[in-house]
Amino acid sequence: MRNLAIAILMLALAALACVRDQPEVIVITATFLPEPGAPQGTPLPVMPPVDTGTLIVPTADPTRVAVAIPSAEEYVVQPGDTLSGIAAANGVSVVTLLQVNDLLNPDQLEVGQVIQMPAPPRDEGSEFKIVPDSRMVRGPGSGGFNVTEFISRQAGYIRIATDMVNEEMLTATEVVERVALEYSIDPRLLLALLEYKSGWLSNPQPDDAARTYPMGAQASPFGFDRNGLYRQLTWAADQLNYGYYGWKNRGLNSVEFTDGTRLRFANSLNAGTVGLQFLLSQYNDFYTWQQQVGADGFYRTYTGYFGDPFAGVVDPVVPVGLEQPEMMFPFPQGDTWFYTGGPHGGWGSGSAWAAIDFAPPDDVSLVSSACYMSEFYATALAPGVIARTDEGTVILDLDGDGDESTGWTVLYLHIAAQDRIAAGTTVRIGDQIGHPSCEGGFSNGTHMHIARRYNGEWIPASCDSCPQGQQRPPFVMDGWTVVGFTGQEYQGIMLKGGDRRIAEQGRLITENQLSW
Repeated sequence: MRNLAIAILMLALAALACVRDQPEVIVITATFLPEPGAPQGTPLPVMPPVDTGTLIVPTADPTRVAVAIPSAEEYVVQPGDTLSGIAAANGVSVVTLLQVNDLLNPDQLEVGQVIQMPAPPRDEGSEFKIVPDSRMVRGPGSGGFNVTEFISRQAGYIRIATDMVNEEMLTATEVVERVALEYSIDPRLLLALLEYKSGWLSNPQPDDAARTYPMGAQASPFGFDRNGLYRQLTWAADQLNYGYYGWKNRGLNSVEFTDGTRLRFANSLNAGTVGLQFLLSQYNDFYTWQQQVGADGFYRTYTGYFGDPFAGVVDPVVPVGLEQPEMMFPFPQGDTWFYTGGPHGGWGSGSAWAAIDFAPPDDVSLVSSACYMSEFYATALAPGVIARTDEGTVILDLDGDGDESTGWTVLYLHIAAQDRIAAGTTVRIGDQIGHPSCEGGFSNGTHMHIARRYNGEWIPASCDSCPQGQQRPPFVMDGWTVVGFTGQEYQGIMLKGGDRRIAEQGRLITENQLSW
């Protein structure tokens, strides 16, 4: 059993090898107190209580196809599973699973083990719609919001707060903008949450707890602290995404509170509201949550600062029947690369499983570490313009307007700074993007992580679990289609005609080799 537990732990660690699922591993944070006499800025006018009768009353989204509620469920443990992951995917707590299954150690699971689920809840939660989908994702219109100008007009602590991120001191403005870009979350939502949870927009001197843990998230299940603005916002963004994409793509339909109460999400909600309901359920009992998700909860704070979230929005974010434009492989024609990671989080474990991984064909016997800069280039898989480059990141914008919040975009991650393509560059298929490495996010070995978005929404690489009405086009490159394994992150195959390749780490088999 001990050897098996070690093997499971290694699989869990491998699942962290791509993006910032655990940003606290690589980020050093610090939050500083305001200096005496520091300028407090000009606050926004004090907002009177919102008359919700003057706002747009959103209609219910189409009711999802009714599913029979079983009396109990079972889950069979797959390679790479953790009890915390199983719990989150099914809207229950780890404590509940431990009790239902009479387990003593949450870290000891066996592949093939049957985990009994508690009977699904029959009662539904609030039907009040808080925000539309296009005000949760960083979609059309989000790019026009000026975070710097907005924060400069606030009276609160946010004007002078700083945080150390990857050994670089960032202002609160820079942190908010960074998290919004990385996780593709509308920055207005993050700012409203900071005010609602800790008063960062209005209060110039919040208490120690509010400064250190402004989103209220304490230590992670892995034992890492979440102190500081960046860690707090990345946690919140990942929870928002978990609810949003879990509802849209992975069959998430219930939630559990700290008091043990469990509810089904109302069937008439939209994904943006579910994302917020999921986030606000964390560390809350049912009665507190019920107030927070109603008209007098977070919604009032949001409308007080940013107005009616349902006015002038673009919905649906992803149109029905969306088709992917033609794409080739993101490496040079004639090269043979390795398919090392099936569908997994686009950025963080909570986002859609939009990403897959490729490893370059370097002779690893010649390198001294698993992390090195490859001699081989990643290349443009479609024509477009480079909308942004950052720490290990390149964003290819396929509609050519340079705005990554509209149309199709492709994320390249772990691209080394040396020879990395410049923002604003127009590219054709096969043009050089940069060298794969371990730079950006978290990676324990050189590879390229690549993911798709449309209008800021992460598009799952394989939509095998998507409910009716939420289907998304599969990730297709040079005629090869990505196919994921249900419920198994990083696992899957690629198919083209009668040919088949499997996602497998390493370079010792032919079954994961691809070329075009």
